[in-house]
Amino acid sequence: MPFFKIDDQQIEFSPGQTVIQAARDAGVYIPHLCFHPDFKAHGSCRVCIVRIKGLYRTACTTPVVESMEVININDEVQQHRMQLLEMLFIEGNHVCPSCEKSGSCTLQSVAEFCGLLSPSLPFKYPDKKIDASHADYLLDFNRCILCELCVRASRNIDLKSVFAISGRGLDAKLVVNSDDGKLVNSAFEKSDRAASICPVGVILPKQQGFKTPIGHRKFDVIDIDKRQDD
Repeated sequence: MPFFKIDDQQIEFSPGQTVIQAARDAGVYIPHLCFHPDFKAHGSCRVCIVRIKGLYRTACTTPVVESMEVININDEVQQHRMQLLEMLFIEGNHVCPSCEKSGSCTLQSVAEFCGLLSPSLPFKYPDKKIDASHADYLLDFNRCILCELCVRASRNIDLKSVFAISGRGLDAKLVVNSDDGKLVNSAFEKSDRAASICPVGVILPKQQGFKTPIGHRKFDVIDIDKRQDD
């Protein structure tokens, strides 16, 4: 099989694979938020950036080429990732200690891996709502990072298109496709793939808050180099 290198580690790959796909197969962790192996990558979060020939590339959309040399972990790349992560934190309302997703949150885990302990920029504290209309699930839009995983899961797997992204740039937001915008009046069901795919704390089952004790949560037990397990 052909090979390429990530941080001087030689890795075999199959033709047609992207950098992140080949890295995952080899057990090499590349931080990411919007990438999911079940869907076509679109590189929107850019947290999976790597350096190739001196240029930044998104690992989820960049095809592997034989003998390619990829820099995944160094101070420069990690600093760039931290800047992207910091913007996600300050543009939302993320209060990790009181969030039910703490310990199982991909954003929190990736920030820790990249070395972001506390944003240096002031928080924007946007006025975002909570939708508690559904009997089984709660939507807390304060935590949305616009990864579109719920959108893609609802559209491609559940075949319902319950969720969508409305607006562009700073005006972009997650919305529910129902006449009044409420989850209870949509086609959403607790058995949907979209119900469990959110990497942060937006789509939460009711009456299960803090169900898993500290020490047993997802990222409490996953080895730091195997955080790509979705």
